[in-house]
Amino acid sequence: MSIRLEGKNFQLLNLSVCRSRQMGVKMINFNVPPCADRAMDYIKECVENQKICGDGAYTRRCNEWIEEKTGTAKCLLTTSCTHATEMAALLAEIKEGDEIIMPAYTFVSTADAFVLRGAVPVFVDIRPDTMNIDETLIEDAITDRTRAIVPVHYAGVACEMDTIMSIAAKHNLIVIEDAAQGIMSTYKGKALGTFGDFGCFSFHETKNYSMGEGGALLIRDERNIESAEVIREKGTNRSKYYRGQIDKYTWVNYGSSYLPSDMNAAYLYAQLEMADEMNDARIACWNRYYENLLPLAESERLELPVVPKECVHNAHMFFIKAKDIEERTALIAYLKENGILSVFHYIPLHTAPAGKKFGRFHGVDRYTTKESERLARLPMYYGLTLEQVDFICKVIREFYGS
Repeated sequence: MSIRLEGKNFQLLNLSVCRSRQMGVKMINFNVPPCADRAMDYIKECVENQKICGDGAYTRRCNEWIEEKTGTAKCLLTTSCTHATEMAALLAEIKEGDEIIMPAYTFVSTADAFVLRGAVPVFVDIRPDTMNIDETLIEDAITDRTRAIVPVHYAGVACEMDTIMSIAAKHNLIVIEDAAQGIMSTYKGKALGTFGDFGCFSFHETKNYSMGEGGALLIRDERNIESAEVIREKGTNRSKYYRGQIDKYTWVNYGSSYLPSDMNAAYLYAQLEMADEMNDARIACWNRYYENLLPLAESERLELPVVPKECVHNAHMFFIKAKDIEERTALIAYLKENGILSVFHYIPLHTAPAGKKFGRFHGVDRYTTKESERLARLPMYYGLTLEQVDFICKVIREFYGS
């Protein structure tokens, strides 16, 4: 079975291939940004209708699609997942000196959103199976300054949300889900991003669905919707004005400009229309990786991703774990020599200069650093073919002498 590519998807897939052929090597990219054929028509429509700023027709369609798909009370498209998390921090009224519990194995934006408010990221260790925050270590990190827990759903595989929500309820803490990689994923049948008070999606070019730069804020409690709209619209009640609820708008609170262009939303909406098809294609590649590499895992040459039975993932990424950082470095180099671009992922935040300056690690770093140094991410994008996956796995087997 292979995935048929047409139009712009095919052009994007072959852009880097054409360049590499000029150098005599046919490369398989680590990522190719998704693009649906209707995207350019929708962008053209925005231009022709002279509505290219935020909260146009396509922004509303994206919001409504996400609300229907996830069941969240309200979705607001944003300029990035970073900005969605910043909005969540504002809505949660995070203040200077507050402590926010999160994993250190995550992107900088998870911490930045709270550091900007003067809060202290408190990093706890991760689970080695899912690379998610170890839910059993959260409660010990809670102090009288703790205000929120920020679980990060790594690779679109859910954290253990029952435990996390129970801890939050017990200690009266806010939960802000970093579901940047989690759209289309579920935990016990419920969409990621909808468990906490707020959830944050990413539509960066490396994500399953993209608008170049972009994100979304999911709001569980309807009582927070009006405040969120004000913050997103530069501190004004402009959203009410657009709905005809008031005859003029004015400055009513603090805020910023978190609105994406409607052209970006149009680009995204074309993908959301075919979201299931794109998701199925990614899952097929993920499963093919797993089947091909399972013998190496069974012989303990490498480790494969773990997806707990209560989780349905979205094939955001496929990673493998080598024995150590030296083996991983050699593997990535070997793949590149054979025309395959593979990368490692986050440098744990508590080891970074800013992490040491603004945050602290609670407990023992038993797995965060060790596991991060073993992990290598393999090519994964809409348009990757099963034949390419087979080739990548063949090269990996060669590396391990199998």
